[in-house]
Amino acid sequence: MKIGIGLPNQVRDVDPRVVPEWARRAEEAGFSTLGTVGRTAYPGVMDTVALAAAAGATQRIGLLSNVLIGTVWPATLLAKEVAGIDGVSGNRLTLGIGIGARPDDFVVDGLGPKGLGKRIDADLETYRSVWRGDLVGGGDNAAVPPGTRQVPLLFGGFAPAALARMARWGEGYIGGSMPVPVVADAFGKARAAWSEHGRQGQPRLVAIAYFALGDPDQGRAKIRDYYSNFGEMADMVAGTVRTTPEELRQAVQDFADLGADELVFNPGTDNLDDVAALADAVL
Repeated sequence: MKIGIGLPNQVRDVDPRVVPEWARRAEEAGFSTLGTVGRTAYPGVMDTVALAAAAGATQRIGLLSNVLIGTVWPATLLAKEVAGIDGVSGNRLTLGIGIGARPDDFVVDGLGPKGLGKRIDADLETYRSVWRGDLVGGGDNAAVPPGTRQVPLLFGGFAPAALARMARWGEGYIGGSMPVPVVADAFGKARAAWSEHGRQGQPRLVAIAYFALGDPDQGRAKIRDYYSNFGEMADMVAGTVRTTPEELRQAVQDFADLGADELVFNPGTDNLDDVAALADAVL
């Protein structure tokens, strides 16, 4: 199982200058992937910006949005942004995508928090079209340069429609920031959906776990704040934050036992020292 680390782009009141240095240290430490968490209505750095900064600061490490809320974006614009990040990085990006759940994240006129399933289905068609180099805007130009690839897709979500979308469009599934038994159930449903849709082999399965080593109390508080508009779920997610090397290593074992292909540890703070501390514990 590969071990990745999240960027602190959506830690409340993050210092944006931390992002490139965090990415550089993560690559030097030997993590497999840099992940991002995405929201609009929260005082952080947009996931596309964080991924672009990480692409410029690194050369080898994978990039993953886990997950980006696709439905808050006009589809052609997001497809162009994603293609640009992937190209700048040398094709290191995997787009982890979901439909969103918080109404305040939907700030673009005409793209409100309704009909999200139908919207993402149409958006996925648009992404593919843009990445193929089809013309956009009713004119004579494509949005992307020649050689742009179809960016690999992973999907989050728990609804049957989300799992079916994963099996139709994706390379695999991203489990939510939940206790291990909940993720185990979701992984099982993802595998079943994959098989039911006639896909060969197994889906790529990515797990997420929060951690905070330098300041555990602050890390838990910030994670609880991030999920605060989900009520009791905020306490549940905050309760899963790993704060000791022993808890981190247990998380690695737990998710390996579930058959995860990769585990991404998302940070609860923007403390740069936590990059090396996490590497010492799990790499």
